[in-house]
Amino acid sequence: MSEQAPLITMQLMGKNYRVPAGLTLMAAIEYAGYKLVRGAGCRGGFCGSCPTLYRREGNHRIFTALACQTLVEDGMCLVQMPFVPLITRPYDLYTITPQANTLLQHFPEIAGCVACNTCTRSCPQGLPVMDYIQASLRGDIERAALLSFDCISCGICSSRCPADIKHYAVGLLARRLYGKYITPNAPDLAERVAAIETGDVTAELDTLMALSATELRSRYEQRTFEVVAEQEDPYSATRSYNSAMDPVDYQDELEVSG
Repeated sequence: MSEQAPLITMQLMGKNYRVPAGLTLMAAIEYAGYKLVRGAGCRGGFCGSCPTLYRREGNHRIFTALACQTLVEDGMCLVQMPFVPLITRPYDLYTITPQANTLLQHFPEIAGCVACNTCTRSCPQGLPVMDYIQASLRGDIERAALLSFDCISCGICSSRCPADIKHYAVGLLARRLYGKYITPNAPDLAERVAAIETGDVTAELDTLMALSATELRSRYEQRTFEVVAEQEDPYSATRSYNSAMDPVDYQDELEVSG
């Protein structure tokens, strides 16, 4: 951040600080002198480690955001959430039978959903959280899995829920059940796994390692999705249900590793 950037005032942990405009909340916290020993994570909006509560000047509402994705505002008052407590109910995925009441059995609190849609409005990923909870309540595991596909488990939805539902945990079980029992097997998967285990892909990996960043990016952008036989369409949960954007920012990966 340039030294010439105008300074604004924000309140952090009850104390006022002057920080450059244009910083993310995470960068502003560090600029103020705090060392983030947790809640920093990927810094790219994928890991869900930096949920933050804040108020805007002159507004009584409490807002939620990911600190790595939201810019600081003049007069903002914020505090990072340490985590959202979760009671873990152990389950063995290999012994669960995906039935209409499976998600309700493991998370009976979803029956308390009042459809207020607070969870959806607070989701930093823009996911239809209430919709996948309602799908879970109806026993529609596939829809719950696909609607929650881009969930990063930040817990912001749960922190605002009047029914104290842990939406991200419900979605995680739905995706696990969908992946193991419902989604069609990917063509040639077993054959490919066997090739990896025997080391038959070493030459292919060596070829990829020798490519330039530009060539790698080109191959990535031109990749194709496997076809699901009964649909005859490229299969992608994100393209069908959620964002049209690819969930992986390939250029960022190149910059970090390069």
